[in-house]
Amino acid sequence: MQIQLKKYKLHLKHTFSISRESHDFQNSLIVGLTLNGETGYGEATSNPYYKITVESMMQEINNISSDIDTFNFTTPEVFHQFLVHKGLSNFAICALDLAAHDLYGKLKEKPLYSLWETSIEKYPITNYTIGIASIEEMVAKMKEKPWPIYKIKLGTDNDVAIVKELRQHTGAIFRIDANCAWTAEETIYNAPLLKDLGVEFLEQPLKADNWEGMEKVMHHSVLPIIADESCIVESDVEKCALHFTGINIKLTKCGGLTPALRMIKRGKELGLKVMVGCMTESTVGISAIAQLLPQLDYVDMDGALLLKEDIAEGVTIKSNGTVIFPELHGSGVTLL
Repeated sequence: MQIQLKKYKLHLKHTFSISRESHDFQNSLIVGLTLNGETGYGEATSNPYYKITVESMMQEINNISSDIDTFNFTTPEVFHQFLVHKGLSNFAICALDLAAHDLYGKLKEKPLYSLWETSIEKYPITNYTIGIASIEEMVAKMKEKPWPIYKIKLGTDNDVAIVKELRQHTGAIFRIDANCAWTAEETIYNAPLLKDLGVEFLEQPLKADNWEGMEKVMHHSVLPIIADESCIVESDVEKCALHFTGINIKLTKCGGLTPALRMIKRGKELGLKVMVGCMTESTVGISAIAQLLPQLDYVDMDGALLLKEDIAEGVTIKSNGTVIFPELHGSGVTLL
C-alpha cells in the first residue's frame, strides 16, 4: 500500500473551552492509504491531555512506512493487528485503521455500515457541543445553531446556575459533560437539580481514576452516568460496567474502528448504554464515526460542525440532526 501523510490546522468557529483547557484550532493528521487505484482516508487529532501531537504520530508512522508499503492488505482487522504489534500509539493506529476501513469498503464497493450488516434507517441524533464560556456567549452559540440536543461543557463554580439560564432559551435535550471536574458529592447533589432542568445524562463527572467515588455516584445519582476519560481501551469496558451506566468510546483513544466495534459489542453484552464521541475531527473522522450509528444509543459527532472550514466531503449532518450518507463506499470520504 502507498501511504500519504498530511498535517492540517483546523480552525474553529469559536474558542472551545472545557474544564481543563481552551483552544481556537485543532491540529489533525490525515492518512491516505492507496491500493489498486482506491484511496482510503483516516484521521487522528492531537491531544495535550494524552501528550499526542501530529508530529509524534507522523514520526511513528514514518518509522514503519516501508513495512506498510510491502504489507499484504487483506482486511482492516489483520492490518490493525500488524499495527499493534509494531507498538504504535492508539492515536496513530486510529488514523491508519480508519484509512484501512475506508479503503476496504471502497475495494469491496460497499459502505462500512453495509459491510457490518447494519441498517441506517434508524440511528441516534448527534448532540451539538457548547463549550464553557460566559452565559451570554453560550446562549449566543445556541441561538446561532438551533439543535435538538446540546452537550453542555461544565466544570465551573456555578454549573447549575448556567444550566438554569440556558434552559430559558431552548427546549432542547441537555447532556452535561464535566470533564472530570466534579467530586462525587457535587455530582450526587447536582444530579436531581439538573434532571429537573431536562438533563438526559452526566458524562465523566469525576476524575478518570476515582473508581471509589464513581461507585458512590452510581448508587446515589438520579441521572445516568456515562464514562469517557475512564473508558479508553477495550479492557476498560469491563471495569466501567461496575461504575457507569454507559460508555463513550473515542476512536482516537481506543485505536480506531476495529477495537471500537469490539467495545460496542462487549458494552452491550454487559448492559451498558453505548455512545461514540469525537475529538473535533474533520469530516474524515466524523464520516468514520457515522458508519457506527446503527449500533449506538447516543452519539457525539459534531466535530466538523464546529469548524470554520472543512477539509473533506463525506457524511453531512442537517440542522434537525438528519445524517446524509454519500454515494461513495467505505466511509464515503474525499479530500477537498
